[in-house]
Amino acid sequence: MTIQSIDVLYTAVATAENGRDGRVASDDGNLDVVVNPPKELGGSGAGTNPEQLFAAGYSACFQSALGGVARQAKADVSGSRVTAKVGIGKSADGGFGLTVELAVHIPNVDEATAKELAEKAHQVCPYSNATRGNIAVELSVI
Repeated sequence: MTIQSIDVLYTAVATAENGRDGRVASDDGNLDVVVNPPKELGGSGAGTNPEQLFAAGYSACFQSALGGVARQAKADVSGSRVTAKVGIGKSADGGFGLTVELAVHIPNVDEATAKELAEKAHQVCPYSNATRGNIAVELSVI
């Protein structure tokens, strides 16, 4: 697999303090959140966690990609939504890994069109391109 080369248009910068049990903030001040491990991983669950932040970013990015491919196809994706579920667990090599489930709901098109649009969005979404071949990503149309 070759490394994708891109012309960078924007760079997000965020800094974490104390890892999963601390704080994450962007350099522009637009994001400043307390992070805590979820209860399922032995934490307090009092703040957000990296998996929630990843799910939020992936779902928003995928929704934008969906809008882009829908405009090209002249399809109506108004009222659509994308839900990302990000799982974390131990991998066979002793480390940790992620899984993603993307559920796409497009109410104003038939099921075949919805599936086609979702697949096309999956090909252009930066998060999908970054994760492809690295983690399991399950795509469904609901």
